[in-house]
Amino acid sequence: MKILVTGACGYKGSVLVPKLLELGHEVIAFDIMWFGNHLAIHPKLAIIEGDVRRVADIPLDGVDAVIHLSSVANDPCSDLDPKLTWEISCLATMQLADMCFKAGINRFIFASSGSVYGVSNEPEVFEESNLAPLSEYNKTKMVAERVLLSYADRMCVQIVRPATVCGLSPRMRLDVAVNLLTMQAQKNGVMTVLGGEQTRPNIHIDDITDLYIFLLENPHFVGIYNAGFENISILDMAKMIQEITKAEIVVMPSSDPRSYRLNSSKLLNTGFRPKKNVRIAIEEMTAAIKEGVLIEKDQWHNLRWMQR
Repeated sequence: MKILVTGACGYKGSVLVPKLLELGHEVIAFDIMWFGNHLAIHPKLAIIEGDVRRVADIPLDGVDAVIHLSSVANDPCSDLDPKLTWEISCLATMQLADMCFKAGINRFIFASSGSVYGVSNEPEVFEESNLAPLSEYNKTKMVAERVLLSYADRMCVQIVRPATVCGLSPRMRLDVAVNLLTMQAQKNGVMTVLGGEQTRPNIHIDDITDLYIFLLENPHFVGIYNAGFENISILDMAKMIQEITKAEIVVMPSSDPRSYRLNSSKLLNTGFRPKKNVRIAIEEMTAAIKEGVLIEKDQWHNLRWMQR
């Protein structure tokens, strides 16, 4: 297949694209490259630097499927410039979906977010649960989902609501809970936990990228799927890291109320199974830090880099 991946040079895209190439697919990697390009040259890979808001610049000739990862990622970055966030994460998604439909491309996989549930006191949130997005990031994801579902009778629309992703990537992120705390523990010997009682779902980066491939290979599984297999409090994450690194934990107050538990039974009923977990992500990152493969960089912190 010829696959267009938007946001292909990002945290998930940098892991996903090599997997697609290994399976023999032809890939167009489209990305604005604010955080650089960490994809290796490959005969079946075309890397295009571009802005998804300029949809006319997105090459769709001969494309069989789209995996749409592009967005302004995480709450603080989205709040930097709400207008920009809506343009990239929502309006561009609507325009791209319309262009795909007109071009006869009937496969569209969309990376939404489990954070669309906001704060929930329910034991678990399901795909049918009420959405209570708190930030511009969450809101744009929710609206983009609804736009895409309006095309569901005309193309195969598969929407993934991932948990917080953790683990190693060539385009690393050290501003998500597990990754951030692991780096703090290994570098400083101390982790600063904000709040700690908030429960967050998690998924290893290898599992979320494998899921996009699974959906690509199974177009009969349509609609929305939660994707998170470990609902862990922030403090329990830190304790897991402490077991491996022996680092100290310091708990500080937090103004972030987001807390929810994903139920991914609908996804598991398709036959998909995760192969890794949070502990494996911590062990892999700890080893990479010790070996000097993973080092602290401003570039690995979305907000810090975008503020520049």
